[in-house]
Amino acid sequence: MRKRHVLAGIISVIGMILSADATAQQTKVNDSNTPLHLLKPEYTIPYKVWTTAEIKQNLDRILTYLDKATPTRVLDTLSGKEITDYTQLNKHTQLEKGDFRLASYEWGVTYTGMLEAAAATADPKYSEYVAKRFAFLSEIAPHFLRLRKEHRVVDRQMNQVILPGSLDDAGAMCAALIKFGGKASGVDYKELIDNYIDFIENKEHRLADGTFARMRPQANSLWLDDMYMGIPALAQMGVYTGEKRYFDEAVKQVKQFTQRMFVPEKGLYLHGWIESSDSHPAFHWARANGWALLTLTEVLDALPQDHPERADIVRIFKEHVKGITAYQSGSGFWHQLLDRNDSYLETSATAIYVYCIARGINKGWLNPISYGPVAQLGWNAVATKINGRGQVEGTCVGTGMAFDAAYYYHRPVNAYAAHGYGPALLAGAEMITLVKKFYPKMNDSAIQYYETDPKTDAAIFGVDGQTY
Repeated sequence: MRKRHVLAGIISVIGMILSADATAQQTKVNDSNTPLHLLKPEYTIPYKVWTTAEIKQNLDRILTYLDKATPTRVLDTLSGKEITDYTQLNKHTQLEKGDFRLASYEWGVTYTGMLEAAAATADPKYSEYVAKRFAFLSEIAPHFLRLRKEHRVVDRQMNQVILPGSLDDAGAMCAALIKFGGKASGVDYKELIDNYIDFIENKEHRLADGTFARMRPQANSLWLDDMYMGIPALAQMGVYTGEKRYFDEAVKQVKQFTQRMFVPEKGLYLHGWIESSDSHPAFHWARANGWALLTLTEVLDALPQDHPERADIVRIFKEHVKGITAYQSGSGFWHQLLDRNDSYLETSATAIYVYCIARGINKGWLNPISYGPVAQLGWNAVATKINGRGQVEGTCVGTGMAFDAAYYYHRPVNAYAAHGYGPALLAGAEMITLVKKFYPKMNDSAIQYYETDPKTDAAIFGVDGQTY
């Protein structure tokens, strides 16, 4: 009897195995029974069409974090107490230190990003962030200037405001103040703006032809970064004053940097150029190319439509976008050195490119069919680097000019690198405008941009209304 039970059990198990195998044979995915081209790829970065609400959630996290991380208080460092009567500042006075400085070129970009986010989302919290900090800086600046004259000491942050010593100190902050000043009421930022533009126009070192230059790391070095550190402020001064000379100077600077540093066969800029050298460091650093593209974008935003050299700037912008697009990785990020795909993937440059490309589409300078998916893919990547706290991860820290690859390959990345926050805000804000203006859809598993709503959720569809 026992043998019969054992035999029956064995037969039952064999039957189950055979049945499972038969079922597997019936459900096996192959070319005959499944449209394999519609299988979901294993993307390392989410590949999707975003809603405006989803994008705004990322921007809101950044705002919430930065509002707490950038306080607006003056402290007596001896007592640790807050000073609210600014006439009582003393030589021990400093701004309360948060995670980031309130007046740096990185924060100039961040203020602009906040203003763009406010415009794109119609949420006043973003512009309130800017208003609070600009009003604070404007109010305390004269008192810190007095403190410097009396005691020859001043908080480092405020020193950059009252006595700028480089384009880094002046340009981005000046441009942001002008942009905000046109929208603000009750606060006059003219004194701060005039102080910044005085440095840019009259004190910054230049080559003989007037191009912005530095005396480091070699004599008469051009840094691609300085396109952004100086030129947008000039263009904004044209808007602010109505004086054509500022527009002309901005265009002149763009062309002189481009003549020396743009490499047409790659569609990229060099990071550095040395006047005394017959060859130049051939490194296409991603964020520097971002500063150049952001400069072109901001100049086009400000430049009058009838300016005689506007078409030249549009052409340079398009050539640069085409070059940059060719180096986008399959993850959506761009590499630290754009043409070296063994260098790491970097967030701040990626975010700048997303903003500039999306802006170019929204302004009509770029074709949405060709470039909408590029911006979308880049935003997919950037969004993965905005963590739960609202910090932007994967950003290269401040970087000088170098003559060897190792320097760029091994620059640290850090969530406290301030360079990532403004670009992320700009990118998200412009993507909100982009997806409102156009109709991104998945078609045959690929993101496509349409100028009219296809009104279909078919997996594959034609613009003739047919589905496939």
